[in-house]
Amino acid sequence: MKRIGIIGGGLGALSAAIYLGTTGRYKIDIFEKNESLGGKLGEIHNQGFRFDTGPSVVTMKSIINDVFHAAAEDPDEYLAYDILSPVNRNFFSDGTFVDTFSEIDKFRDEIAKISSESADNLNKYYNRISGIYKRTADVFLYSQIHEVLHLIKTGNIPNLFDFTKIDAFSTMHEVNSGYFKNEKILKIFDRYATYNGSSPHLAPGTLNLISYVELVLGAYYLKSGIITLPRAFEKILRKYDVQIHLNQEVDEILVESGTAKGLRVNGVVENYDYIISNADVVHTFSKLIRGYENIRSKLEKVEPSISGMVFLWGVKGVHDNFLHHNVVYSDDYKNEFDEIFTQKKAPSDPTTYIAITSKTDPEHAPVGCENWFVLVNMPYLNDNPIDTEEVKSRIFKKLKSINVDIESKIIFERVITPQDLYNRYLSNKGSIYGISSNSMFTAFKRQSNRSKVVKNLYFSGGSVHPGGGIPLVILSGKHSAEIIKRLDS
Repeated sequence: MKRIGIIGGGLGALSAAIYLGTTGRYKIDIFEKNESLGGKLGEIHNQGFRFDTGPSVVTMKSIINDVFHAAAEDPDEYLAYDILSPVNRNFFSDGTFVDTFSEIDKFRDEIAKISSESADNLNKYYNRISGIYKRTADVFLYSQIHEVLHLIKTGNIPNLFDFTKIDAFSTMHEVNSGYFKNEKILKIFDRYATYNGSSPHLAPGTLNLISYVELVLGAYYLKSGIITLPRAFEKILRKYDVQIHLNQEVDEILVESGTAKGLRVNGVVENYDYIISNADVVHTFSKLIRGYENIRSKLEKVEPSISGMVFLWGVKGVHDNFLHHNVVYSDDYKNEFDEIFTQKKAPSDPTTYIAITSKTDPEHAPVGCENWFVLVNMPYLNDNPIDTEEVKSRIFKKLKSINVDIESKIIFERVITPQDLYNRYLSNKGSIYGISSNSMFTAFKRQSNRSKVVKNLYFSGGSVHPGGGIPLVILSGKHSAEIIKRLDS
């Protein structure tokens, strides 16, 4: 039985381990530096409040279900979904708000309240982005685009270069502004660039498929919190005798004559036939592998995605105007992206995302209180310092612009900074989504799932193909596992 060593316990790693472990052909060890599995999917309990500390929305749940099916398990026995309708509430400083819905008729009626022209164009826009999704999903998400033989076998070679039909030569904002002249509606659709850590003024229009995924395929919440997902995967892994080692940080990937041979963990050498690194690919080549300076230098030149600052607030009182998911927009959205990506500083007027899971799971907060997960986008770590108290002050000011004053109502606080993201997850410069997608060729810049320079070394996670976010990270693990199984047979 061949041995596989997996670095990190994020969703990509767990996905790969399930797809490999269920074959019965491999003995698998997972080494996780932190105290629990799940990567950025964590949770905090304090003073009767419960918070998810990472992603807060589930999309493309069929990808999740496929993992359970690979293990001959029923996902409904592990997970309970709530479909979110409205998906979120979008607030603007003039006091108005717009709800987004997965049901197109409801969303069109909502948009019509402030812009009949934008409402009339919604169907045309959906037709456009659905076409992009259908042309790109198979090749850029579900395929191993760096594996030529796989692309030939699946017939995806022609689709790989069909850039003219997927808005690759226009930015997301340029495409969106052709349909939505109302600035509020335009902001709602431009914001989807941030779902993979990019700017709508730089990212290709192809990425408007993100809004299709959430608003057409549907957005979900996992009852009891998103943390239930890695815990469900862990239960399956233990059924298949995958060995999980917590609080165990890998020191080195051992490479001999260009082939990965094992891992050094806390000074102890373990030999493996295959290595899967779910760690950030920049960290993998800069800290875990000796040599390969040319690869390291190349990776370090690729622009990281945005980072973020999170405030976990236990708030006294119930705010009926807020839903489970809420966004309070900057007055000058373009300037916010310029400050983050060009000036590389904390935004002066930050668009503020607020998730309140106690709206759906009341037990997540004491009676008469709410648990606020508050996220503002930040540049990746650079020479410009970020003043946490100043950021908090800007958030309070943003909330007051819509007549919400919670400063005196906060009875619990925990802050997660870009530096904290780096320290805990070893993500490149504290980025959340690996590399940014601020160019049309980003899909090809992402690290492939199989190393081209170190034999028997594979990659999963948000920094590699196909990208960041729960469903794509899970696919990265599946891709790595399928390549190993194919080459091993």
